[in-house]
Amino acid sequence: MTDSPSPPPLPRDFAVPTAHHWIKSDKPEVFIPNAGTMGMWLLLVALGMLFASSVVAYLALRFVKFAGQPWPPYGFPPLPRSLWLSTVVILSASVTIHLALAAIRRDRLPALRRYLLLTLGLGVAFLVLQLWNWWSLYAALPPQFVSQGGYFGVFVVLTGLHAVHVLGGLIPLGIVWSRARGAGSAVYYSANFHPGVRYCTMYWHFLDLVWLTLFIVVYLI
Repeated sequence: MTDSPSPPPLPRDFAVPTAHHWIKSDKPEVFIPNAGTMGMWLLLVALGMLFASSVVAYLALRFVKFAGQPWPPYGFPPLPRSLWLSTVVILSASVTIHLALAAIRRDRLPALRRYLLLTLGLGVAFLVLQLWNWWSLYAALPPQFVSQGGYFGVFVVLTGLHAVHVLGGLIPLGIVWSRARGAGSAVYYSANFHPGVRYCTMYWHFLDLVWLTLFIVVYLI
């Protein structure tokens, strides 16, 4: 009986990440190339279908159910102009998260931490602005529109659905930022290992695309 061939030796610089630092290991973890990225794309496709169906429902209400009627209804206050500021803020978050990804690809850890923190701040600022937009619109509504709630309800549902996903995006972004804060042997990300940064970048670009679509459909058309 012949011995089975031995596996090829591991490269000398092979290492696997632990929860706190990198250690040398003779047992490589199971690795499926691009599995995480593929899973992220599947998530974004599913969320895209959710938002697309919501936009289609809005368009059906406007152009089918309320066809021939003024939209927004007569006497309805204009949508807050601060929605433009919300748009600038969410687009800025897309820029900062992309700069974070570019920074870690160059092993620039201080820049990575700075841009991740900026993205977190912009995400929180966007949610605060949305709360202000909803309140200012509600406060300006005549009583009949408060009781009927048609146009106002559609606006809140669409923008609220997006805001919930922004809030959900802040949680993994905060985890990525906390891991990027490590120093010395506790450094988690590097130019060759930064999946969390890449996934957050994909997600925030998606949120920007969704918001631009909602902004155009609800505010500009």
